[in-house]
Amino acid sequence: MELSELQEIRRQKVDQLREQGVDPYPPRAHRTHSTLQAVARFEDIEPSLGEGEDPEQITVAGRIVSRRHQGKTIFAHIRDGHGDLQLYLRRDEVGEELFATFLKLYDLGDFVQATGRLFRTRMGEISLRVSTFAILTKALNAPPEKWHGLTDVETRYRQRYVDLLANAEVRRVFEIRSRTISALRRFLDARGYLEVETPVLQPLYGGAAARPFTTHHNALDQTFYLRIADELYLKRLLVGGYERVYEISKDFRNEGIDRNHSPEFTMLEFYEAFADYQTIMEVAEQLLVQTATEVLGAPRLTFNGNEIDLTPPWPRVTLREAIRDASGVDYAAHPEQADLLAAARAAGADVPNETVWPRIVDELLKQFVRPKLIRPTFLIDYPVALSPLAKRKPEDPSHVERFQIYIGGGELANAFTELNDPLDQLARFREQQQDRDAGDEEAMPIDADFVNALMYGMPPTGGIGIGIDRLVMLLADQPSIRDVILFPAMRNLPAGDDGLSWSSPAEKGQEG
Repeated sequence: MELSELQEIRRQKVDQLREQGVDPYPPRAHRTHSTLQAVARFEDIEPSLGEGEDPEQITVAGRIVSRRHQGKTIFAHIRDGHGDLQLYLRRDEVGEELFATFLKLYDLGDFVQATGRLFRTRMGEISLRVSTFAILTKALNAPPEKWHGLTDVETRYRQRYVDLLANAEVRRVFEIRSRTISALRRFLDARGYLEVETPVLQPLYGGAAARPFTTHHNALDQTFYLRIADELYLKRLLVGGYERVYEISKDFRNEGIDRNHSPEFTMLEFYEAFADYQTIMEVAEQLLVQTATEVLGAPRLTFNGNEIDLTPPWPRVTLREAIRDASGVDYAAHPEQADLLAAARAAGADVPNETVWPRIVDELLKQFVRPKLIRPTFLIDYPVALSPLAKRKPEDPSHVERFQIYIGGGELANAFTELNDPLDQLARFREQQQDRDAGDEEAMPIDADFVNALMYGMPPTGGIGIGIDRLVMLLADQPSIRDVILFPAMRNLPAGDDGLSWSSPAEKGQEG
């Protein structure tokens, strides 16, 4: 590995520290206070300090994010995971040798440990008057330019660690993500749902319309698939006697990448026995309102310039009505593929010739309806052909009890009254197989074991899948799913580019 010129300068400083008997990468720190704790402690005791009285000595640690040299004084700021704190170093207090070492061998990005006493400067900033300090980690790469941060999108996604280092807003987004998942768990745990884990590697994929990633299990000499959904395994658990289950899981779909889709993504799925899709609508409404309130402080958010109020009740609109009102096409009046294709194209839809009937309906939804659904909306009652795992509506067997939640112009969740008739399920699987034979690569395969499970009896059940990444996009007001995934899938760098020589435009000005 070849180092850049500026990396080599820093590497030489590593050697110089070692020559002085200093380990540039010591095994441990001895921090007594975080920066936040230090500031809070001083603010607490400051009113009681007498004239000329100093507080107790403390030790802080963090990354150097700024430095300013004025004669016999150095001002520097360190940053830890809680905040920033100014260090105040005087040559006559730390000693000539240490003062010179800090100037010559310490750089922006280095982690340091500093011991001293807190005071307030004439400018009013709480600072640490340093008596001694030590290196904790010598950084060979300079951080991005301090004022402009890291702005190149490709580098931000590929080197997320630099993105987090440079951009406080990015750190805020992933803190929102963490709080969101915690809030979802609290809601479901409080309602008696059992969190479970189901297989990521599956001998047969199912539970959604998507192409899988395929792999080979050497020990079993068998093809396996990364799961595209948790649904069929979670419903097996209801057959086994559990009444309320949920899983927050990584799912994988071998599909295109755009602002709403990632091949690796996170889903929440939960299922409740003796419930239907009306029950799940009410639970989902409460879940999302409570989560937004916990994370943002109120059931309101701003997304893509739109102020969105999540306060229930949300409108419920049938899919047929929504498509007819938005496009003029009544899909129920065109039961044949050729007729629906002609009607969709006449309305202005972009649909390829070979698209099967249910996919044409889905394209009408995507192209005409979805972009207009900014406020929270339940789209309900879908054609059977588009919903192979949902129970038919008793009053209209051509449709099923299914809903999707749309917020901010995008789909957030998909839910059913779950199909529990094993023979109907087998017939639906066979219809899916016909679609696969007709060229629909996303149609589900026949899962005979799942049909066998249903033959033991699954109680009336409602279930839902909620996209965690899309929910975080809404709550954090982020335009792309890659902005809420810490390490999104990326194309390999060109041959010979290992990504190690990146440096910020201002790097030269940051060297000591």
